[in-house]
Amino acid sequence: MQRKGFHIRAAGGTLLLAHLLLVGWVTLRPLDVPWVSAPNFRPLAGIEADLALGPRAALRRIGEALALLAPLGVLLPAVGGRLNVSLWGSLLRTVTAAGLLSLGIEMFQTGVPGQVVDVDSLLLNTTGVALTHLAVVPAVRAGLRRRRVRRPRQAPDPAPSTCRAERPPGVTPTITRVGIAPQSDVLPASRP
Repeated sequence: MQRKGFHIRAAGGTLLLAHLLLVGWVTLRPLDVPWVSAPNFRPLAGIEADLALGPRAALRRIGEALALLAPLGVLLPAVGGRLNVSLWGSLLRTVTAAGLLSLGIEMFQTGVPGQVVDVDSLLLNTTGVALTHLAVVPAVRAGLRRRRVRRPRQAPDPAPSTCRAERPPGVTPTITRVGIAPQSDVLPASRP
């Protein structure tokens, strides 16, 4: 089971790296546009503007922002590889890491031509990670814990060894305690 946990962490790390490279390419590449809108530092103003475009355009734009970092909700806990973790602790760690990553992306976008800082992207990206984490991670962890309980670990059969160095060691010897000085019941008289 330990080996399987390593494979899950390794696959999670590989997928996490691939996803972060894709996110970096999508969000930090220069765009050749004739004009750029002003940065949005007022929360929910960008979402209001998206809703004003109509339901289809709003759904597409808001959905893209929710989905951009959403896989981190699963990949970050997979890299951690722990099964017996508090739901709220795991959620807090995952959302904090995703929020900091999204903030870093928004800060890097200030120097990229054609890209604009939008505080709503930060909010929607982090919300997408939280929703994905809540929808997937608790159920997967519970399933893995049930599988672990149903199939107890069996000790491997020891192979017959021919070499003396390969034999399992015997009982560890113990050393009896020896006092430092003889003990006496009478304490020496104190000197004036």
